[in-house]
Amino acid sequence: MGTDKAEKLKSLETRELSVLSENGCLFLSGELTVWTLMRFPPAPKAVRIDLAGVTRMDTAGAWELVQRRAAGSLLTGLGSQHAHLLQTVSDALPVATPERKRSARLRLLLDATGRAVVGALVYLGQLAEYLGRTLSALGRALRHPTRFPLTSLAHHCQETGLRAVPIVAVMSFLIGVVLGFQGADQLRPFGAEIFVVDLIAISILRELGILLTAIIVAGRTASALTASLGSMKMRQEIDAMRTLALDPDLVLILPRVLALVLMLPILGLVSALSGLLGGAMMSWIELGQSPAVFLARLADVDVSHAIVGVIKAPVFALIIGVIGCQAGMSVGNDAESLGRMTSAAVVSAIFAVIIADAAFSVFFAKVGL
Repeated sequence: MGTDKAEKLKSLETRELSVLSENGCLFLSGELTVWTLMRFPPAPKAVRIDLAGVTRMDTAGAWELVQRRAAGSLLTGLGSQHAHLLQTVSDALPVATPERKRSARLRLLLDATGRAVVGALVYLGQLAEYLGRTLSALGRALRHPTRFPLTSLAHHCQETGLRAVPIVAVMSFLIGVVLGFQGADQLRPFGAEIFVVDLIAISILRELGILLTAIIVAGRTASALTASLGSMKMRQEIDAMRTLALDPDLVLILPRVLALVLMLPILGLVSALSGLLGGAMMSWIELGQSPAVFLARLADVDVSHAIVGVIKAPVFALIIGVIGCQAGMSVGNDAESLGRMTSAAVVSAIFAVIIADAAFSVFFAKVGL
């Protein structure tokens, strides 16, 4: 059986295809099959091919003729059987559907928008992961208090809170001065100077005090968190901690985030007091309202405005801490990555704080607080 098959293949290979070229015309005779197709010479695009002498043709030969006809060759002398085979092969070829022409600018815009949306979703997923890791580390610390690095917490409370008091106090004092001056200047024509106290108190206690404090802490602390954790990662200190069976979430992330949560409400209180002091001083200078009058009017301001500011502080602190730690743990092995992630952490933290403040404003307006 094997010998018969080999002889059959050999007989197929020895079958001939004769090609005669004359006056820009190719005259074919013999068999045009897959075995003889290699003897079919390449021809110019526009040429006449006479197939009257072709005795046998298979799909490989028909496909070659279809391609040459598509390139501009003229096929003549086709028998009915060969013409039918050519039509069958031609119908079986895939037809390219014309693509709708789209504007290059629109395509680039859609591509950039899609990539930005996917990147934002991935980033939010990473922040959710680090928030979960922080809460999980807090749970482990509550179950095993002896493992919690209390010294590290005290150190970060000092770095995050105590060292930020001067800049927060000066900033809030100047904001109070500006509010007092602008409020007096705008309300004086209406004879409503007495409401300057309400303007200063509500603005400072409810919004500006804690918001500007959170922005300052975001720029100051988020960059510090990213730089410290990123430097440790670049020097492979975090990998060394895992080798020593130390949990980076418990030792590194939790103390930093918890220090922010504890100290930001205190900084918000310092900011509110400084802002009120600046507003009282400007009211005394610009409107002649004594401190006693200012305090008397301040006592009539609803305490709910101060409560709103206190409620915002821990949430802002958690946002800043999680963003800073995520950026620090995402630093690569080069200094360029450290700088890029530090800048991204500051921008993201400030943006997230403003978004959260807007959400709080809508929420408290809906609940009537």
